[in-house]
Amino acid sequence: MTAVNNKPDTTAEFVAWFRSVAPYIHTFRGKVFVIGFSGEMITDAKFVNFIHDINLLASLGVRLVLVHGARPQIQLRLDESQLETQTVMGMRVTDPAALQCVKESVGRVQHEIAALLSMGLPNSPMANAAIRVTSGNFVTACPYGIIQGVDLMHTGKVRKINAQAIHSRLEQGDVVLISPLGYSPTGEIFNLTMENVATETAIALRAEKLILLLDTVDCTASAENKAGKLPRELTIAESKLLLEHKIPTPTPRVPDTLLPALQSATKACEMGVTRAHLVSRHCDGAILQELFTHHGIGTMITQESLQALRKAKIEDVGGILQLIAPLETEGILVRRGRELLEIEIDRFTVFEHDGIILGCAALYPFPEEHACELACLAIHPDYRDQGHGERLLKHIENKTVAQGIRKLFVLTTHATHWFIEHGFSAATTAELPKTKQNLYNYQRRSKVLIKHLGD
Repeated sequence: MTAVNNKPDTTAEFVAWFRSVAPYIHTFRGKVFVIGFSGEMITDAKFVNFIHDINLLASLGVRLVLVHGARPQIQLRLDESQLETQTVMGMRVTDPAALQCVKESVGRVQHEIAALLSMGLPNSPMANAAIRVTSGNFVTACPYGIIQGVDLMHTGKVRKINAQAIHSRLEQGDVVLISPLGYSPTGEIFNLTMENVATETAIALRAEKLILLLDTVDCTASAENKAGKLPRELTIAESKLLLEHKIPTPTPRVPDTLLPALQSATKACEMGVTRAHLVSRHCDGAILQELFTHHGIGTMITQESLQALRKAKIEDVGGILQLIAPLETEGILVRRGRELLEIEIDRFTVFEHDGIILGCAALYPFPEEHACELACLAIHPDYRDQGHGERLLKHIENKTVAQGIRKLFVLTTHATHWFIEHGFSAATTAELPKTKQNLYNYQRRSKVLIKHLGD
């Protein structure tokens, strides 16, 4: 899928791209997204573009909660005041003097973000935006306590999120902006981390998504470069194995810089958030590319695997037709109409990823002659060479054996070598079941390949 921040080259490409994002728009409307970003991101020149992207999400009906950080701004204010603070296990000890710097810095950052969200310049993405930004004392906090004999004083952690109040603002169409400060019932103020606030807010709201924008330049592994990177998709169970370093040797160890974000994302999903995304902030339009393309550009943590190999249902007919249509046009597959596919849908198995059908195969038994035919094996071009064809083939072979049949045959015009590499042997039409011989299309001149299962 074309990345949403790339201008399509032609009108046709633009139309295809626009249609491709429509399912996401329908899915996201009315859903709650909690987006956490660091103080470093606020100082970046691309931050204005991020605000434009937030405006776009809001205009599409997404209910947004923004949680910002302020570490560099706080450090700058401390330096200006010539104050030194102690750090324990990566956490700043916030004494009363440091707390004053924290309040000043956080307040300044909050106002700067609200001002950017309030822009309405003509001939810009913010024209006619009219975004209402709301903030408040939504976060109840408590002291972090004493660590290694050191009292962290006004450094705290989230105790409770006022989810009802936030939902009330979201239902009125406001964008909720939350700062990394929390308040106690006794009137104290605590310095919190953005990650802690964003995670607990997403959990309390039972958000559809928690999105954390990371300072790491490139945090996600590609086929060419996996060293020190996160996989594109992780289940909760897989993420926990990574965090505990209980991973297979080919899988790279997660860098320490990514561990806190991965821990937060995993906790959020474990506590009910549907999905969590870890995305590098350095890519312009990163949040749009992650949300509105099927591949995304970051790491997504889910409660269960997004991939499924299952029996096809009548609702899958449209997806299967869309998948096989290009192959039928090229003459690789025999053309099947919707009516025939609906009649034969029970013969099909589909490979599904995140609700989108990316592969299919059909099995036709010939019990009188103790044989089965594998037909209509197709994988979406973007997902080939990733083992999905092998998975579908193995599934079909298992279904064949489960019927007490050991002979599986296939007719193909283009994939002869692939099937031979997977155990099939060349055969003649005379070795086909009699009924199949009568239906053989001599104009297509398909190669006949047979595999004897269990040999």
